[in-house]
Amino acid sequence: MPNEIEPLPAEVRRERILALVLEREFVRVADLSTAFGISGVTARADLDALEERNLLRRVRGGAVAVGNRLREEPSFEEALSASAIEKTLIGAAAAALVGDGQSIALDVGTTTTFIARALAARTDLSEVVVFTNGLNIALELEGAIPPLTVVLTGGTLRRLQHSLVDPLAHHMFDRINTCTVFLGCNGVHPEAGITNINLPEAEMKQRMLRATTAQRVVVADGSKIGQIHLAAVAPISAVDLLITGPSADPRMLAALRERGLRIETVGS
Repeated sequence: MPNEIEPLPAEVRRERILALVLEREFVRVADLSTAFGISGVTARADLDALEERNLLRRVRGGAVAVGNRLREEPSFEEALSASAIEKTLIGAAAAALVGDGQSIALDVGTTTTFIARALAARTDLSEVVVFTNGLNIALELEGAIPPLTVVLTGGTLRRLQHSLVDPLAHHMFDRINTCTVFLGCNGVHPEAGITNINLPEAEMKQRMLRATTAQRVVVADGSKIGQIHLAAVAPISAVDLLITGPSADPRMLAALRERGLRIETVGS
């Protein structure tokens, strides 16, 4: 039985285990024990925890992927609990970039929700205007009004995501200029750029980028790094900063840096 020497945080380790299951379609407990330097008991506990979230299926000796369900868009609540520690750190780092008197665009999503929570917790800000197309984002910020001013775009409500999209949602970002945009996504890839699962939200993200005059920030936990999804949002060259977490693949981060992207890795 291998010794558990300097183990990864459980959530980070489980995300990497899930990535292996998706890649190989089947993994053995013994392989996980060797790869992560953990005991068989810990490996089985990790697989059981992932199965409880319907992310894989346990079989004798290991686990298998559960098919196409893993590629479907999860509900906001399902996604919120995934990588919560990383997202909290990312949210705090992003919120720290906001200064007095700034106007910002805050995208929909679970990672941006943690930005909203960190902003709402700050007591040193004044005259900050937040434009968002996320209903839950607005509610997270409601308790901080004032000193924050929160502006919702309006538009059509997307089921399960609490997001407002076209028709109508685009009018706000066609008429304003924000200092900074904080953009969520489902994938960050050196060649494919920033991508998203669904087209309506991808179009809103593009409008937010065009409405921003100074700093374009993408926030993505490590599981998003290296992923490619249906809807193209922007090339890497259109982004000024990526804030991610310690579970991100170092090889992918290196490739992104080679493309000229500035990266802040929190919690590493």
